[in-house]
Amino acid sequence: MFETRTRTGALALRTLIALTATLLAAGLLTVAAPLAAHADGAESIAGGPCDDSGASDGRSRFTYDAVPGQQVSDCYLVENTGTVSQRVTVYATDAFNTEAGDFALLDGAASPTDAGAWIALEDGSARMQFDLAAGDSRPVRFTLTVPADAGPGDHAGGLIVSAQTPSDQILVDRRVGTRMYVRVPGELQSLLNITGMTATYTPTLNPFDGTANVTLTVTNQGNVALAPTLVLYAKSFFGSDLTERRLENLDELLPGASRTVTYDLGPVGQYVYVDAAASLYSRGDQTGAAAAVPEAPQVDRNAGMWAVPWILVGILLLAALAVLIARWRRRRDDRRAAEWMAFTQAEAERAAAAPRETVGSGA
Repeated sequence: MFETRTRTGALALRTLIALTATLLAAGLLTVAAPLAAHADGAESIAGGPCDDSGASDGRSRFTYDAVPGQQVSDCYLVENTGTVSQRVTVYATDAFNTEAGDFALLDGAASPTDAGAWIALEDGSARMQFDLAAGDSRPVRFTLTVPADAGPGDHAGGLIVSAQTPSDQILVDRRVGTRMYVRVPGELQSLLNITGMTATYTPTLNPFDGTANVTLTVTNQGNVALAPTLVLYAKSFFGSDLTERRLENLDELLPGASRTVTYDLGPVGQYVYVDAAASLYSRGDQTGAAAAVPEAPQVDRNAGMWAVPWILVGILLLAALAVLIARWRRRRDDRRAAEWMAFTQAEAERAAAAPRETVGSGA
């Protein structure tokens, strides 16, 4: 189940509303619907699957296996769980994944083009409005017709019940949605891939410490919804593990959807060059459809990063410079000493070679 609430002012926000409506009509703006059991408060609503008698049957979603051209009939129970009468709107739409990976449904102003467009409500329309007294409920029958040219794989959408309530100068729109999966048989492809991967390293003063981060983009390149699992770790240039292996379970990705995530791999020493390693698996089909899907192949990726211990390198450079300076000074002193010795020896030899003066006595 999903719920969203949107608020717009009646005065200063009218321009924003008009711009938003334009974007919605163009399909450029959608509103994500986070998970919820129902909309809380005095003016609250709920919706979910029901059986032939119109009573709730305990299902949390609609799941169908249907061939192209097939029709499926089902029931959606709408309830006014609040304490005041409400006018509600029921309609179907398409599903998508948000940037955070959540399952979401298009905004009511956006036109569905996939599973949401396959639904006809009991009056033959795509959208119904009716009033419900406080505590009342109404089952809404609908028919799903799979187009003859529908491609194989999963087609995701949802049924939404919406209630708009004015409050002062604010319009509150409460939306509660229920997931819908339609699996069309054929060549089902389970294919998850890491379509982007980068790694960065941040050193510390301690050459045996540092932080390694990895950013990955996981894409569902198949035609069935899959739940990805990542195993992440850092390894040395020689292939040995430098960190414990980290397990991350991502939310289900619909066909064609991508999600970018960033993780800290943990403390990693400054070993000059470090590899961030990722293995991508699938936890399999999460839709509940009857048609089994093939197992997705494992995907392995690496991203290298420099982890140079610059402080240690600086200390070594300074030590090497000090040794070079000491050697240079020693050689200079030795040269000067040799020059001085040569000078004094030459002076001694010159003094020894000079004729001695004789002192004679007078007559």
